[in-house]
Amino acid sequence: MYNQKFYPTIVISDVHLGTEHSKTAELAEFLRTVNCDTLILNGDIIDGWHLQKGGKGKWKKEHTDFFKIIMKMMENHNTKVIYVRGNHDDFIDYIAPLSFANINIVKDYMHVKNGKRYYVVHGDIFDNVTSKMVWLAKLGDVGYTLLLWLNRIYNKNRAKRGLPYFSLSQSIKQKVKSAVSYISNYENELVSLARSRHADGIICGHIHQPADRMIDGIHYLNSGDWVESMSALLEHEDGTWEVYMHTDATKEQPKQAMEVIEFPAGSKNPMKVAFSNNFFNPFF
Repeated sequence: MYNQKFYPTIVISDVHLGTEHSKTAELAEFLRTVNCDTLILNGDIIDGWHLQKGGKGKWKKEHTDFFKIIMKMMENHNTKVIYVRGNHDDFIDYIAPLSFANINIVKDYMHVKNGKRYYVVHGDIFDNVTSKMVWLAKLGDVGYTLLLWLNRIYNKNRAKRGLPYFSLSQSIKQKVKSAVSYISNYENELVSLARSRHADGIICGHIHQPADRMIDGIHYLNSGDWVESMSALLEHEDGTWEVYMHTDATKEQPKQAMEVIEFPAGSKNPMKVAFSNNFFNPFF
C-alpha cells in the first residue's frame, strides 16, 4: 500500500516505451506514490520509431503495466489524461484530436489554473532535424541509442560497486558546447511561441533536459524524460511548479563525483568524436 501525495497536475514526457532504455519500473514506482486531477503525457510516451517494422524496439510487460497504472488512476481518482503528440509517437497525427472517456489525445494543449495560462507542446516543432529531416533524425537516434547503451553499462558497473545512478549521457551533453547552444536556442523559440499564444508559461519536453525557470518574463518548464533524467513536473495547489527528480527522491547516499573513464593510449574518446562531428542530434 502506497502513501499517495496529491498534485493538481503532473506532467511526464519522453518515456520511450518500446525501447530497452525506458526507465519504466522507476516511473511506475513514482506514479504509485502520487495522484492528480490531470495527468499530461507530453509526447514520446510510446516510441513508434523503434517499434515500427525493421526497428529494434520491443514491447515488454512493464510497458503495458504503465498504462494499467494510468487506468487505475483514472478509475480511483477520476484523473483526466491529456496525451500530447510527440515526434516518436507521431502516429497520433492520424487520430488527433480525439476524446473518449477521460482521455484527450491532442497535438497541443492550453493548461489554465489559478488565472495562469501554460501552453503545452512536446517541442519537436522547433527542432529542424526532427520536424523537417526525419531520416537524419533517425540516423542521429542511432547515435543517441549508443550513448544510452554506454550509460546503461556505466551504471551497471556503478551499481555493483554500491554507487548511485549517475546519468553519464546527461553529463556529456551538458559539457558539449554545441549541445548547450542547441538547448538555449530551443528554449528561446518555445518562449516566443508561448508569448504568441498569450500564455504565461510554456510546458515542453523533447530535449530530455528538465527545467523550471523564467526566460524573458515567460515561465519555461521542461518535464525532462524517463530514459536519462527520470523527472516530472508537479503542480501544487497554489499554482506553483516543481521539477521532480526520481534519483534525488529515492537515493539516500550523498552525490558522487563523476568518475573519469579512461580510454587506451593513443585512442580518441568516441563520445568527443561523435559530438564534434555533430553525429548526434543529441535530442531525438
